[in-house]
Amino acid sequence: MRSLIFALILAGCGQLPPSYKGEGPLKFQDLPYSATSGDPWPVKRVALANVNATYDLPAEVSIAYVELNPEPAAGRKTLVFIHGLGSYLKFWRPQLDEFARKGDRVIAIDLMGFGKSDKPATFPYTMPAQAEVVRALVQHLGIEKPTLIGHSMGGQTALAYAIRWPEEVGGLILTSPAGFEAFSAREKAWFKSAVTSAGIRATDEHGIWGTIRRANFSRWRPELEWLIEERVRLASNDDFPAYAYANVKAIHGLLDTDFTRQNLWRIKAPTLIIHGDQDRLIPNPFMHGGDTRDVMELGRIGIQGAQLVTLKGCGHTVQLDCPVEYNQAVQRFIGG
Repeated sequence: MRSLIFALILAGCGQLPPSYKGEGPLKFQDLPYSATSGDPWPVKRVALANVNATYDLPAEVSIAYVELNPEPAAGRKTLVFIHGLGSYLKFWRPQLDEFARKGDRVIAIDLMGFGKSDKPATFPYTMPAQAEVVRALVQHLGIEKPTLIGHSMGGQTALAYAIRWPEEVGGLILTSPAGFEAFSAREKAWFKSAVTSAGIRATDEHGIWGTIRRANFSRWRPELEWLIEERVRLASNDDFPAYAYANVKAIHGLLDTDFTRQNLWRIKAPTLIIHGDQDRLIPNPFMHGGDTRDVMELGRIGIQGAQLVTLKGCGHTVQLDCPVEYNQAVQRFIGG
């Protein structure tokens, strides 16, 4: 009965949400990376020698990425999209083809431990370490002065990149970014104990509906149900424990915001901070709560010349929740 009531609440219209438990397991490597039109994206892989050497990883460890429009039109930007916690590059689905069509060179990465990228247990999964991964890919592709576009954890990763190598970043678009929020030692210790790999692996289908739909979205639409299906089916994959472990280690890294908060002044790139006013994840609702805009204001004040845009009626995964408004705000910022 409890599950039935929960499902009815989620459906919002008296209909049960679809179930994907019977669809069979899905491997990360078989995730369908494709545009909203259904056309597949060309997925590439590269072993980043410097990263592997720095973290003593096997030489064959590699990351996956998608590149669209390798030759940008005159005056257009090179955009590097960095996904958030628990997700992968497909979470930029409404953006990649849209900006490629406008003439931008578009790169989207699966961070180490996520999506189709390898998931080595010995990688630290901190945001500065992930920033090294992104930078190594940028250098591999011969890109100068990219515009980094990061969501949530990807935003904190982009912050770490722009702080450590400020002269190398041409622009910074922080989408519902982590990295501005302060956590006490007590809060950090509690959250690290509360979130475990076993807990992530044990989350049932109704829990997945709740954590994805309720926590991340304000304007849920049936066309987004691939998010649920893929997460449910991935849980039966042999690689899922490694992914769950990467998530736990990444959460530990997300709590360490002292580096970003204390060094925002080092950022030199033009910066846009964009978020939804219905964000239910920032600030952290389990530890101290508060108002999302207040957190984002800390970033606007700390980064010289930063712009702040609040999208009304939009949730945490704002690029999927409100793609039209989000894309318009990004386009205004990058120009062209």
